[in-house]
Amino acid sequence: MNFEPYPFERLKELIKSITPKKKVIALTIGEPQFQTPDFIQSELKNHTDELRYYPKSTGEDYLKNAQLNFVKNRFNLQLKSSQIIPTFGTRETLFNFPQYILFDTPSPIMAHPNPFYQIYEGAAIASRAKTIYMNLENSNDFKPILNTEQKKQVHLVILNSPNNPTGATLSLEELKKWVEWSLEYNFILLNDECYCEIYESNPPSSILEASYAIGNKNFKNILALNSISKRSCAPGLRSGFIAGDETILKGYQQYRTYLGCAIPNPLQKASAKAWEDSLECEQIRKKYAKNLQIAKELFPNTKIPPYTFYLWLYVRDDIDFCKKLYQEEGILVLPGTFLGRQGAGKGFVRIALVYEEKIQRLALETISKFLNSYLKGS
Repeated sequence: MNFEPYPFERLKELIKSITPKKKVIALTIGEPQFQTPDFIQSELKNHTDELRYYPKSTGEDYLKNAQLNFVKNRFNLQLKSSQIIPTFGTRETLFNFPQYILFDTPSPIMAHPNPFYQIYEGAAIASRAKTIYMNLENSNDFKPILNTEQKKQVHLVILNSPNNPTGATLSLEELKKWVEWSLEYNFILLNDECYCEIYESNPPSSILEASYAIGNKNFKNILALNSISKRSCAPGLRSGFIAGDETILKGYQQYRTYLGCAIPNPLQKASAKAWEDSLECEQIRKKYAKNLQIAKELFPNTKIPPYTFYLWLYVRDDIDFCKKLYQEEGILVLPGTFLGRQGAGKGFVRIALVYEEKIQRLALETISKFLNSYLKGS
């Protein structure tokens, strides 16, 4: 297998010879800088004695029930136990699920957004799948598109709504169309919904809601992924789930018994508490929302969707801008070129809005001033 270097490896190489003039702040990775709530940390500490147990690949009932309740409370959907699998975060699932589902498919074809979370590409390579890039551009409001011929050819489509890095989010009506196409052309449709809990006021819809709304109540061909990493500022818990079509999930669960990706019991205990939470996560959401408002205030000419915690900012020359911003101001952002293929993402940088308000505002103010100067001088 021949994998491309991860974006952060490429960034490290890009700046290795640069000595910044100021103290460095990294706005490159979507890692929450807010404190993980105390009750989650306490639950983890209180169950370290369970490290002596082998964790179940299926997950403990208390964790699955907490996730089922989350789906019910958040999306008003009552799933069966057979329609959800707790996972070790979502990255591992995004990587190994395509390998499972496409294994018996001759000449498999995958489609995913471009630019993208690089694990999608890695999964396609590991699955020996041909990739159809759904280019996200200004001209299509950064939303994924397949033509009729591509819909006939593709076996697995990965959506990412709300989207990383653009923030573009598919409406319920748009998601319903994707479900209809999945049934009409018989391809598997997986939506990566890890950013669905980050929004300003109105929460985005799930592909599961869309499926139910059009009468596909058994979620045939439809799957959703979710995680508490952003919702609860707890990426270290590695707690996610895949939910939807129980026929697909039955076989996938059997496959997972061989992977060794079971969540250790103390992490499951803490994760269950996090999935059940409705108070602390709301305070965290408001912090993200405030940062989005600050970004809108400081970049009035940039269209900033009310979802996710990234600013997808046009700077004309993303590589050059990134290097100079780092050297002059000590602020590190991620060039869009590193997140796309075939020119997708070029000219944009991704900026993580993950710090406390005071720090975030200062960093964005600095970027705004630097960008104005940079564009005038280039």
